[in-house]
Amino acid sequence: MIHNRITDVLRDEGPLTGAQLAEATGMEVFALWSACRKISEIRFEIVGARFLRLDRAVHGYARLSPSIRREFLTYTLLGLENHNQQLEATARTLKDRIEEVSRAKLELARGSMASTVESLEERATILEKACFIIAGDVVYNMSHTVPRPEQSTGEMVRGSDLDIIAIVDDDLPEDLYRALDKAIYRKKHFLLVHPDFREEIDYILKNVARVREQLRFDSFESMVACKILREGTLLLGSESIFALVKNMLEERGIPSRLDEMERQALLDRQLAEKHLLELPAQAIDSQSIHLFYTREESEEIY
Repeated sequence: MIHNRITDVLRDEGPLTGAQLAEATGMEVFALWSACRKISEIRFEIVGARFLRLDRAVHGYARLSPSIRREFLTYTLLGLENHNQQLEATARTLKDRIEEVSRAKLELARGSMASTVESLEERATILEKACFIIAGDVVYNMSHTVPRPEQSTGEMVRGSDLDIIAIVDDDLPEDLYRALDKAIYRKKHFLLVHPDFREEIDYILKNVARVREQLRFDSFESMVACKILREGTLLLGSESIFALVKNMLEERGIPSRLDEMERQALLDRQLAEKHLLELPAQAIDSQSIHLFYTREESEEIY
């Protein structure tokens, strides 16, 4: 029986992440998640945070990250009724490991942008007239190292990408703008193909005028841009440009609009879990699969 297969493993092994339990039982992930949710003896300890992510495939664009599948596999520990102390201790260890990964990725992002600027002749001007912002999993201390293919090349990369936004003053000369763009791209390529890194930088370079346009919050692309700028923290560069961008977001009421989207995403998550738990555990239909995980996750390796 599925019930006994799962509880026997947990009894023998002690608390496990969803990914470890999937490997130990040999069960398909959705069937395992569904079964675990329905077994009263199982205790759950979820590590980390849930946060807003925008997805064009979702009505209203708002969904929670991590997805149900990733949260179960990477950030959830499962044990039995007599495992409470072990669960708490293992959860602390898992939390520390996730935060360590996030710190390492943050320092890699900062060091990469610093060396990129240092490679340019007009480095002082760039640091005065540009700011480099990090967003995404890193700022929530939710980075992971689950191997996945980079979309444009298919190269396998180490988990969470480095979402970097470079914003430059409107009066930065065009030749410096192009030189900076090329330098960041070179760094992106280096980190992607070098066997010691295999990290993905997902970056965008724009000026303050472009940010002002995106604050209209009137398209999916502008909403994504605003969401990333709202959550982003400064890596290096101009503190005044960084403060200007944050102030512009506040003046346009962007944080409150994003907070409302996050509240809706939380409600949608609750409804999604309820719906998924009503499905047969052996299979998930094609119309419901997007509730369990995103299209980008379909090729990830666990």
